[in-house]
Amino acid sequence: MIGTLYGIGVGPGDPELMTVKAYRRLKEADVIAYPKKGRQSKSYAEQIIDAYFAPDEKRRLGLHFPMTKDVSVLEPKWNEAADAIWAELAAGRDVAFVTEGDPLLYSTFIHLMNVMERRYPEAAIEVIPGISSANAAAARLRLPLADGDEQVAIVPARDDYEAMKAALLGHDCVVFFKVAKVIDLMIRLLRELDLLQRAAVVTKVTSGEEVIWDAGQLEGVELEYLTLLVVRK
Repeated sequence: MIGTLYGIGVGPGDPELMTVKAYRRLKEADVIAYPKKGRQSKSYAEQIIDAYFAPDEKRRLGLHFPMTKDVSVLEPKWNEAADAIWAELAAGRDVAFVTEGDPLLYSTFIHLMNVMERRYPEAAIEVIPGISSANAAAARLRLPLADGDEQVAIVPARDDYEAMKAALLGHDCVVFFKVAKVIDLMIRLLRELDLLQRAAVVTKVTSGEEVIWDAGQLEGVELEYLTLLVVRK
């Protein structure tokens, strides 16, 4: 029998925010796969599950996904990852691919699932949702994302002043992901719109390395990749 690929969201950082179903699927799986940036690096998702599973408790499969948008570099790596997972599935082993947050919200698993469906359409795939960093940040900040008829947006922050401004003007609350590289632009924009006091910036929310920043003091500060910005008008 062919094994099943599980895309498992393990939450935003605190291991206790992993769902019971996610834990059960990880416990039952034969192989735990995880994304890694470099050959020797440990992924954030893998660090989360280390609270429950010893590294040698079951087979782990690290899949290297380069941090680039160059398709000529990415495509061979995606195919290589899909082939490695298929080798396990074809041998009858279930594979649990872990990702921080939710598997279908700005996740590596989205791309992996698409490649698997294209290259190995016979593969069985199941997705286990997880708590996203947006939800976790709202909880930590005690900041409602939306109430009544309010509109909330989740937006990948980018170096586009007018697009980021439109997102803020068009919604009651906006969660900007991947904000670290454009934090100076975002702070200038918030000042222009008189929204700086309505903003909160959080790094690695709910984890042991969590930092809640004073948004007004962040210009010129180098932030970690797993940083988001929440603005509620």
